[in-house]
Amino acid sequence: MQDPFLQRFIEWAGLVGLNFDFLTSRFEVDMWLQGMVTTLTLVAITLPVSLVFGLLFAAALTSGRPWLAGPVRAYVELTRNTPTLVQLVFAFLVINMLISQGLGGAENNPFTSFFWVVAVTGLHVAAFHAEALRGGIEAVPATTTEAARGVGFSRFQVLRFVELPLAIRSALPAITNNLVNLVKLTTVGYAISVNEITYASLMIWTQRDNVVELMIVLLLFFSAINLAIARIGLLIERRLAVPGYGR
Repeated sequence: MQDPFLQRFIEWAGLVGLNFDFLTSRFEVDMWLQGMVTTLTLVAITLPVSLVFGLLFAAALTSGRPWLAGPVRAYVELTRNTPTLVQLVFAFLVINMLISQGLGGAENNPFTSFFWVVAVTGLHVAAFHAEALRGGIEAVPATTTEAARGVGFSRFQVLRFVELPLAIRSALPAITNNLVNLVKLTTVGYAISVNEITYASLMIWTQRDNVVELMIVLLLFFSAINLAIARIGLLIERRLAVPGYGR
């Protein structure tokens, strides 16, 4: 028996010209909810992936070693100057195909379309994190790093205990913006048939012709996620603020 509250909601929406009849279909509702779960899973995985690689890339860029900084700089320039969707399609259709051929067939390839969305979007945003952190590291006063070296810190210790803590504080606003953008970038998964919320909605509105209704929900769904990320980022920024530094 259909939920009376759900029925009233569908009727109310119909009065203002919105079609949410798909909510009466168990198959479509399950697909839609699975899309939400997939999107949330993508967000939960890609955010830490981007942060970890962003730190590694920033460390390489500021290492002072050309053999280490050079390849990372080339990657950063390539990935931030090309569309994420193009990178994803290239990775899935070219790199993934070459891996399948090398392993003797697609059935032997362990990399799924979900993996490629995580890898491409996570590493794409990691390049932006790296630039934000690089700027923060280079903004640390020379007298501060010289004082650390004066008490016997190695180059790695200076980076770990002095430069990165200060750089993260100054780069937090940019990093938060990058994370908000990363959440939005997970929607490119629809291009390779990853059943995230955009793809699930697309499958529904091609049958129901209710694009407006589902787009409203998509806007609210992503707005809620990114509002939470932005607020958390702001709280962390205030918590880590150093009085007199950068203010």
